[in-house]
Amino acid sequence: MLALFRALTYAVVFVGLLLIAVPQHLRHATGIVPPQWIGPWQVAGLEALALGAVLIVWCVVTFALVGKGTPAPFDPPRKLVVAGPYRWVRNPMYIGAALVLAGTALYYRSAGIAAFAAGFCVLAHAFVVLYEEPTLERDFGAQYADYRNAVHRWLPRWPS
Repeated sequence: MLALFRALTYAVVFVGLLLIAVPQHLRHATGIVPPQWIGPWQVAGLEALALGAVLIVWCVVTFALVGKGTPAPFDPPRKLVVAGPYRWVRNPMYIGAALVLAGTALYYRSAGIAAFAAGFCVLAHAFVVLYEEPTLERDFGAQYADYRNAVHRWLPRWPS
C-alpha cells in the first residue's frame, strides 16, 4: 500500500508539472485562449488526452502493485514490470504522456504545445535509450533481455 501512495504522489508531481503546468504556461505565454466552441479538433484532443490519462494511471498503479515501486528513477520498481500495458509496449507511460500533450495541442490548436510534445518525445526516447534500458539490463539481467526481445519499445508487436 505504501508503494501505491509513493507512486501516486510521484504521478501527481510528474503530471502536475510536465503535463499541466508547462502546457498552461506555454498557453498563457503565447496568448492562446480556450476555444469558443467544441469542434472536431477539440474532440480529437479530448479523446487523446483522456486515453493518455487512463494509460498513465494504469501504468502508475501497475508499477506500485506489481513492481512494488514508482515510475520515479529514484524509487524504481523492485520487480520487473511486464504486466498491464507493459505487456504490449515497454514504455506505455511515456506514450500516455505524449498522448496527453498531443491532445492538449489539438484541443487548443497550438503549435507551441505541439512543439513541446515533440520535444518531450525526443527527450523521452533519449532517456529510455541512454538511461532506462541500460539500468534495467543491469538490474534485471536476462529477465529484462528476454522482455526487451519480446516487447517493442514504442509500438506493439501484433500477432501475424
